[in-house]
Amino acid sequence: MIRSAAEFGALVRENRKKQGWTQTQLAERCGTGERFIVDLENGKPSCQLEKSLIAARTVGIDLGDLKTAAPPAATDADDDLGYLPRFS
Repeated sequence: MIRSAAEFGALVRENRKKQGWTQTQLAERCGTGERFIVDLENGKPSCQLEKSLIAARTVGIDLGDLKTAAPPAATDADDDLGYLPRFS
């Protein structure tokens, strides 16, 4: 299950690379700027949802996949709330 912007971005990056596309090529296919793709893949939490979903669909991620997708990076399975952002 995807639990954070960072995990979602990593999944988009992984799928983009499977397509053999650069960030610039994905941005062109999505109708966004390259900076947006960079921010999305880096897990910027304020990325626009609609553009993020377009990018996900473009690289072949189905919304149904998000529930069962294993995040590319391992997470702490012992902490159910570890995915929540922490504020100072």
